[in-house]
Amino acid sequence: MEIQKALEVLRSGGIILYPTDTVWGIGCDATDPEAVAKVFTIKRREDSKSLVLLASDMDMICRYVKEVPEMAIQLVEVNDKPMTIIYPGAVAGEKGVMKQDRRALAFNAVAEDGTVGIRIPMMDFCQQLVAKLGRPLVSTSANISGEPTPKKFAEISPAIRDAVDHIVDPALERGATGHSSSIIKVGLDYSIEIIRK
Repeated sequence: MEIQKALEVLRSGGIILYPTDTVWGIGCDATDPEAVAKVFTIKRREDSKSLVLLASDMDMICRYVKEVPEMAIQLVEVNDKPMTIIYPGAVAGEKGVMKQDRRALAFNAVAEDGTVGIRIPMMDFCQQLVAKLGRPLVSTSANISGEPTPKKFAEISPAIRDAVDHIVDPALERGATGHSSSIIKVGLDYSIEIIRK
């Protein structure tokens, strides 16, 4: 039921507030540039900063990254904690074009250097939501830029709650760790850089 409601909002270009396996997130369809622009407006954040996306599995990641480094596949296979990997060469729409292309990530969901941070969530609700959407989901922390990241629903400011189109049932936050994921950047040359432990 919760998944169905969230899907309806996402498919119509709306913004959801939802629990992830880490902290509460503001989300939208990552292939929809207009929805992504709304997320930046809600967070009062520059759109030159990149966003974290959620994917249901490695197959979905392979559809939106030109060439997935072998190292990334190995990291995902052995990982047992929430981990965001920054991939080179995102498949992104043309800069400034606000028309949706489901086969490409929105240009404004991708960093200026063409990289994209993607995590496979370790939480049933998120995994099912992304799998049913069939495309990556934006997952940026549910706070105004520069303010503390809310670990629980009760900590989310009214300004954020009032700005979204749908709030997922807070009872689902039970699976969240309350901590941001680790972030690892991988390159096609087998390079690894730990951005956040």
